[in-house]
Parts: sequence; structure tokens; C-alpha cells
Amino acid sequence: MVTIVRRTVLAAGATAAFTAVARRLLAQDAPPQPALSDPSYPFTLPPLPYATAANEPYIDAQTMGIHHDKHHAAYVANLNAALKDYPQLAALPLTQMLGKLTELPDTIRTAVRNNGGGHAFHSMFWTVMGGQGGEPDGAVAAAIARDFGSFAQFKTDFNKAGLGQFGSGWAVVLVDATGKLTLAARPNQDSPLIDGKRILFANDVWEHAYYLKYQNRRADYLAAWWNVINWKVVAARYKAATEGTAHWV
Repeated sequence: MVTIVRRTVLAAGATAAFTAVARRLLAQDAPPQPALSDPSYPFTLPPLPYATAANEPYIDAQTMGIHHDKHHAAYVANLNAALKDYPQLAALPLTQMLGKLTELPDTIRTAVRNNGGGHAFHSMFWTVMGGQGGEPDGAVAAAIARDFGSFAQFKTDFNKAGLGQFGSGWAVVLVDATGKLTLAARPNQDSPLIDGKRILFANDVWEHAYYLKYQNRRADYLAAWWNVINWKVVAARYKAATEGTAHWV
């Protein structure tokens, strides 16, 4: 009887392991996600471009589900609520709205900063994950080598930015029209779009992004996150930035 139970447990474990590997392989072969359009009111929650378990074992399915379905959804709902009595502002695309933050009425400026920034950050965030990690190639690899010396140094500096962000916020890679890359740490949901800057990609270091799996080990989360980055999407974002094509979040 003990032998049968043991075999059953082993078989279940093997099945779970196979399923996780299969999901990772499928994610690796997936085509790059299309660029998001610049959203406008009424804002909607974009669907995840992959299953919630696609980033296992590095980011667990429960965290992905709660993060997307609860946290991101709340930013969208709160942003729409803030804008419902301001139709002239609601007509603006999100990037323009955030870029004009200082011109917004005092009554909604903070709500747009927090919830508009949260919506923009997360809409980008989902698309740059679901990949196979590794290292980039092509123009992105060349830009990293030029601006940081090496990919290893780039990862170290990026992780340091995320680890050094006190409290909640984001580690961000910015790209300008010439293709130059710089790093920034942004508190809370303060999007670089507020300052007219363009995001190549970013990692969320709010605790809701990692706490179920990593608890207080932010450094471990930051290290693991590189295994799920989708370099094809990052390359598409870099190309759009350097070619001056339509801005998206």
C-alpha cells in the first residue's frame, strides 16, 4: 500500500514538472506580442497575452492572477471614475494625459497620476513577460553593450535600481529617439510618461508583484524575473522608439 501511494505521488510530481516545462516551451515559441495602441477613455483592462501560469516557476499563477485581475483592474476602474465628469480630458490618449499632468484640475491630478500611471505601467508590463529570458540580440544587445558595457553589468545595474527603490515602485529602462538607454527607479506609479520619457521595459517592485512567492526577498524576485522577459517584444518596442513610430505605453 505504501509503495502504491509513493508511486502515485511520484507520478503526480512528474506530471506537474512536465506541465511546467511544456508551458515554458510554448512561451518560448510564441510570436512577439503586438504593440499596444495608446489607450483612451473609457479605459479597459487588457487581457493577459498568455495563461497566468505561463511564467511559472519564476512567477506563480496565483500572483499573476491577483496582480492582473485585481490590482490592474482597480487602476482602470479608478481612472475611469476620476475622468467621468471631464469629457474633454477623457478624449486624450493616456500618454498625452500623463504628459499634461500638471495642467489637469487639482481635483483629479493625483488620481490620474496614480491610476493612469498604474494602468500605463501594467499594460506595458504584461507584454514584456511571457518569454524565454536569456539575452537579447540585434539592436537591443548592441545598445546595452554601448550604454552599459555588457549585458551582465546592465542586469546588475537594473537589479540594483529595483532593490534600491524604497517601498513600492518600478525599475525602468528608458529609451530616447536616438536609441540611448538609461535606468531609472520610479516610486509608486509615477510613470516616466509624466516627464515625456519613453519606456523600453520595466519591472514592478511593488510587493503585490512577488510577495506570495518571494515574501521579503526582493533580490531573489529581481534575479528570477530575467527568466520570463520577452526580448522579441522589447526589440519591437526599441525599433518603434528609434523610428519615431506611434508611442504606446
